[in-house]
Amino acid sequence: MKDGFISVACGAPKLRLADCAYNAEQTFQMMRSAEKAGAKVLVLPELGLTGYTCGDLFYQDALLREAEEALKTVLAATRNLEVVTALGMPLRVHNELYNCAVIIQKGKILGVVPKTHLPNYGEFYEKRWFAPAPPEPESLPLLGQEFVTFGAGQVFRCENVPGLALGFEICEDLWAPDPPSVQMARDGATIVGNLSASNDLVGKDAYRRQLVTMQSAKLLCGYAYSSAGAGESTSDLVFGAHQLIAEDGTLLAERRFEGGLLLSEIDVQRLCYERRRTQALGEGTGNDGCEETFSLTEGRTKLTRCVSPMPFVPEGKEDRDARCREILLLASLGLKQRLEHTGAKTAVVGLSGGLD
Repeated sequence: MKDGFISVACGAPKLRLADCAYNAEQTFQMMRSAEKAGAKVLVLPELGLTGYTCGDLFYQDALLREAEEALKTVLAATRNLEVVTALGMPLRVHNELYNCAVIIQKGKILGVVPKTHLPNYGEFYEKRWFAPAPPEPESLPLLGQEFVTFGAGQVFRCENVPGLALGFEICEDLWAPDPPSVQMARDGATIVGNLSASNDLVGKDAYRRQLVTMQSAKLLCGYAYSSAGAGESTSDLVFGAHQLIAEDGTLLAERRFEGGLLLSEIDVQRLCYERRRTQALGEGTGNDGCEETFSLTEGRTKLTRCVSPMPFVPEGKEDRDARCREILLLASLGLKQRLEHTGAKTAVVGLSGGLD
């Protein structure tokens, strides 16, 4: 966390459909690996404790009970882990079933974020099983904890790392015209995690990459996207474990068809600076009805992301030549406009690299 860098991880554990005990073990093992690697935030796939493609098994009480038992197992096994983890599971609330991200740390549930936008087209049938997030958050008892906030749009703010605030949305939430992450960023979230189960089609990875990088640019945030992997591929759908980490429009790290952990570092200090400079979002005061806090042990962050020694000079010759042509064209157009405006017939031009 030195100089504002926060280590973030996306994970795609091995998975067996409807085998919640097995999935719980794979989940806490991945959390331990993330902690060992120095990650402070870990995002796991959508409905990872049961599997996304369980279909009508989501109606079964047995599966829902096993999912809650799996969450208990994960909490008990990770009570000494500091990494803030978002894992996916179905959860019953007031006899409605929700597709949820459960945010945990040190064996405690920090909050539960239900999915807002449910896809119900093509190969997706989520409205058959799940209800969308309710309009207002509420507190409810869950697995022995008396008060757990349940609702979309929550912001999880770190008490001892300035500027670090987390928000989470689920898969289709990003593809919708009004993603929950927009309001979360306005409320101060500087890192957004997305738990996803987006199947792979030819060309879909490029569109997904554009969505993630553009959302991080629009919201001046870090964005960590973790999609489901091969364990889901039991029918004609293929899931490629697409993992992406972006910061302010720049793709920092990416992995497909491999599973495991993807790590990079988000420069939260820089994001806060950009928000102050542009006044687009500000640093946010948070939503009083939808905010939880956590703490982290401060220490040095080992950088794995690429830092270019010449950030304004493209590396490849073709890109470099194109950049030079564009600079010359822009300078020429600016000069042309000045000469036309002043009515000058002749001119002596000195190029200094500045406003000249």
